[in-house]
Amino acid sequence: MTELLKSSNLLVPKLYLLTNDDKLPVLLAKLEMALATGVVHLLQIRRKQVLATDNGAAKLYQEALQIVALAKRYKVAVVINDDMALAEQLGVGVHLGQSDGSIEAARQRLGCQQVIGRTCHDDVDLVVKAKSAGASYAAMGAIFSSTTKPNAQPIERSKLIAGCKQDIDICVIGGLTAENITGLQGLPIRYVAVVGDIMDLSVDKIAHRCQQWQQALNTWSTASSK
Repeated sequence: MTELLKSSNLLVPKLYLLTNDDKLPVLLAKLEMALATGVVHLLQIRRKQVLATDNGAAKLYQEALQIVALAKRYKVAVVINDDMALAEQLGVGVHLGQSDGSIEAARQRLGCQQVIGRTCHDDVDLVVKAKSAGASYAAMGAIFSSTTKPNAQPIERSKLIAGCKQDIDICVIGGLTAENITGLQGLPIRYVAVVGDIMDLSVDKIAHRCQQWQQALNTWSTASSK
């Protein structure tokens, strides 16, 4: 761990917010509160329940138009979960699971400026492949079990450290809170992906929780100098 810290130019990780399955008016209200704090740097549109309904793809497109417009007001980059065709339609980035198409194809369709992420679980070899293919970041986890994926097995710390050594931005995901994130302090992580710890709250509590996240993340450089 000490060697990793000494060899890395540590920056404060960025908060990466993922949508949940709230009804759209509630979701938009929550996103407005979160984005207005200036803490969120990347937003992923992931609406599994909407997609599962009749005409789900068309509904998701209409929802995504509104979400992307909101994000643009606050200059927050957006990625679509799994669907590079929808990402291309909207002019945004994409996050791809291992079975959701190639990074090379996404890069060709979306261009060099868009964010393209790849799920790599706890597999360092997948991180290496994501880097080689031109991904913007590799997502590793689950760090803890979560409400969205309660059966996910937590990643071994040694594998996370190994992933952080592969010279690609690392995103951590899975059961993260503003309190337990302190257990990762000092690792050169680019994005901290959060769903439930923010989006499961009521609208009036969202801004305060985002501020608590900023306070937690701001301790990163302090931790690395100890």
